[in-house]
This record gives sequence, structure tokens and C-alpha cells, in this order.
Amino acid sequence: MSAAGKTTLSAALCTHLRSLGYQVEHLDGDVVRRGMCSDLGFSREDRHENVRRITRAAAEMVHRGVIVLVSAMSPYRDARAEARSRIPEFTEIYVNAPVEACERRDTKGLYQRARMGKVSDVPGVDSPYEPPLDAEVECHTDRETVEESLAKVMRYLTPLLEPARAVGQSES
Repeated sequence: MSAAGKTTLSAALCTHLRSLGYQVEHLDGDVVRRGMCSDLGFSREDRHENVRRITRAAAEMVHRGVIVLVSAMSPYRDARAEARSRIPEFTEIYVNAPVEACERRDTKGLYQRARMGKVSDVPGVDSPYEPPLDAEVECHTDRETVEESLAKVMRYLTPLLEPARAVGQSES
């Protein structure tokens, strides 16, 4: 959900993976929305289209050997399942925080505006959020530090990372 900590965790993971020599790109939902998805609203259909476009961009980069981190709100299981089916080595990290925690950290005022009826289609307020049923990693950002969540993600990813994919390394 919004303000769950997706961008914060993705940025930390991006920095860490780059420090290990991996080629990494971070697609942040807010940034993507301002660019290639600025024509979309927040209906179920538009959210699905947003995820579809992000998935297509991520798949292209993955095809070129880049590790892609996506921190975007994707409240519907079917859109996440479609992304999983289109991206090899897809790993879902469920950045889990109760709506109350998200509201406390909401720097954009989204939840307050939704509660006042000024915006609609906000997952957790007036629109559903369907939690993942099969995420590879779940981070509880309301009770874990960024470092603890990062460590949890790296415990999962480390066996999957190929040393030869790191920038500047070659197979010998």
C-alpha cells in the first residue's frame, strides 16, 4: 500500500546490490506514474495497465541481464500474477504494513484526503488491497528496521544471484 516502505526498501536494496557490483535499475511507482503512465488514473483497470507497463519495461531490462527492482503499488493479485508470468526469476517481496502505520508515515497526505472524500480508489481505505498469497519474502516494515528488512531480502536473494552477472566480473 502507499507509504508501506516499498521505495525505502527498494532504494536500500538497490544501493546494496550495486555495492556488490551488480547492474541494478529501480523502477519507482511514483516516478513511472509521472512519466510513462501519466495518462492513467487509479481505477482497477488503470492500476492493472500501470502494472502491465511497468512489467513490460522491467522484462526488457531483465532480458538484458539487469536486476530490476520495482516499488509500485499493485493492489490486485491478478496483476501481480501476470507480472510473475512475464518476468523470468520474478521475486515478490511483500512490503507489509497495516494501514494505520501507512497513514502515520503518509508524507503525501493521500490517506487523509481519502478519508475526507477528496480522492478515491485508495487501497486500504475505499478500494481493496489483496495481500500476496505466495510472496517469496515478507517484510513487516511497521516492526522491522530497513536494515532488518534488507537482511531478510538478501538472505533470500543471495543464493539466486549469479556472480558472473556482477558488473566487471568475467567467467574464467
